Amino acid sequence: MAAPRPWTVLPHDPIQKLEENLWTVAGRLPHGPMNRRMSVVRLADGGLLFHNAVPLEERAMAEVEAFGRPAFLVVPNGFHRLDLHAFRARYPALRVLCPAPVRRRVEAIAEVDGGWELLPRDGGVEAVPLAGSRSGEAALVVRSAAGARASLLFGDAVMNIPHLPGAAGLLLRLIGSSGGAKVTRLTRLVAVSDARALAAALERLAATPGLARLVPSHGDLVERDAAGVLRAVAGRLSAR
Repeated sequence: MAAPRPWTVLPHDPIQKLEENLWTVAGRLPHGPMNRRMSVVRLADGGLLFHNAVPLEERAMAEVEAFGRPAFLVVPNGFHRLDLHAFRARYPALRVLCPAPVRRRVEAIAEVDGGWELLPRDGGVEAVPLAGSRSGEAALVVRSAAGARASLLFGDAVMNIPHLPGAAGLLLRLIGSSGGAKVTRLTRLVAVSDARALAAALERLAATPGLARLVPSHGDLVERDAAGVLRAVAGRLSAR
């Protein structure tokens, strides 16, 4: 097992309460200008599902704990392990889920309970595996307002990082990681096995009924024309 990282709170924004069953909060990474986002989904039975877990300051964590009972932690891919051990230590009953291809890598940090088959079948959240993803990453479809609206949660498959100032921001621009919603050049290099298959998967997700927003783990939310933005991401990917 890798050396555990203790519960470490980095600067973060206030919680955004997007839906009655979906909260998110964005914060800093230990290094670099890129942000990271945790999403918290409240399930039908009152349990909480954390996607890309990020430690928050205690007042915010108390608010999260009042929202529901921590039940599941989704590790979207093998790179999103930074605070896995700390969450598992704080909430021992959490069931940790990750894609099968990266299970061994994730278990270097904390025990894994299984994959998408363990998600509750309550109709509020669904994992849609992304064809063409080398890591087995899935998009989580979160349905809100009695199913009338849907949000898509992504790990690294789709990011939406704006151009940022300074030398670090310039580096992100040069390596093709900033400048709006996209499958970044680095993701294509290390995490995509079939770009056309991934593009087709994103096209299908763009047709999700009631699609209201894209929720990337890195970058800004997309809350205007989410379907059109995702189709554009897919189109640029398939054209390469």
